[in-house]
Amino acid sequence: MKFAAGTDKGLLREINEDSCMIIPGCSSSLYAFIIADGMGGHNCGEIASRMTVDFVSESIRNSSKLDDENIQQELCSIVEQANREVYEKAQQSEEFSGMGTTLTMAVMDGIKLTAAHVGDSRLYMIRGGEILQLTQDHSYIGELLRSGSLTREEAENHPRRNVITRAVGSSADIIVDVISQQINEGDIFVLCTDGLTNMISEDELSRIVRDNEPEAACSRLIEAANKQGGDDNITVIVIKCE
Repeated sequence: MKFAAGTDKGLLREINEDSCMIIPGCSSSLYAFIIADGMGGHNCGEIASRMTVDFVSESIRNSSKLDDENIQQELCSIVEQANREVYEKAQQSEEFSGMGTTLTMAVMDGIKLTAAHVGDSRLYMIRGGEILQLTQDHSYIGELLRSGSLTREEAENHPRRNVITRAVGSSADIIVDVISQQINEGDIFVLCTDGLTNMISEDELSRIVRDNEPEAACSRLIEAANKQGGDDNITVIVIKCE
């Protein structure tokens, strides 16, 4: 397994409110990959995403329940605990009010991937030249697309395309999507924030990742997003399974 991560504040933002973490060997043969895209005024997005990634990574390192039988429930529980931590922080003062973050994480060995997901960051799988989004966008636009009320072309410039419907820390309770995926030799997985996917197409993302080693792929994806305007912070993790 080869992997790399990259993050950039983009061209229009003063602060990078994205956070990411890679945990190699977090439990015997398991690897963990985590990304978060924070939101909230007064730099609170940066606090929310970093707080969440730190809490989740520490919980994963200390967990004894990442075996195949318990991993889905354990990841869900970890995200629920992270949600309570961020939500309670947001209630402490007006300064932190309204802060929250997306969270997408994948825990994997060479056989199986298990992911937990909240928000509109994404997890993709590229297999045999085909790209598949494994996560659902918890966003206003995502709901309209799934209901057939909006086309992908209409979604690209919709005024509410950045409104998310689920985030870590935005309410006391949270619904966590948990995903399992068998891994084949040659599979590529990409975790990324919407600062990437709002700027480049899935076809371009797939091409860059297939044509480059993980570290170069991360750099070139960020470069491609910035060439298209760099409207937001950009974070990406690329994992190649060999």
